[in-house]
Amino acid sequence: MNIANEMIQEVLMDVPDGHRHIRTKIILKDNTEIVFQEAAIANISRAYITLKTHPQTTSIRLKGQHPENRKKGFADWQLMEE
Repeated sequence: MNIANEMIQEVLMDVPDGHRHIRTKIILKDNTEIVFQEAAIANISRAYITLKTHPQTTSIRLKGQHPENRKKGFADWQLMEE
């Protein structure tokens, strides 16, 4: 699915009641709703900024995995750069 900017009706970012982390909801003009957890948006944002600002990097691939030695407080499933 390729989502063009003009297909997006609204983006809502908030911390839902009873939660600690940001959720990002993208509502398309056809009323399709896509909700991302904070970790996904953070990883995508970090990859985007790296790609946009690094003088030699031309692509980045993030793959979901269970890191063996994850830091305390980090989720069990992570999007990690290959």
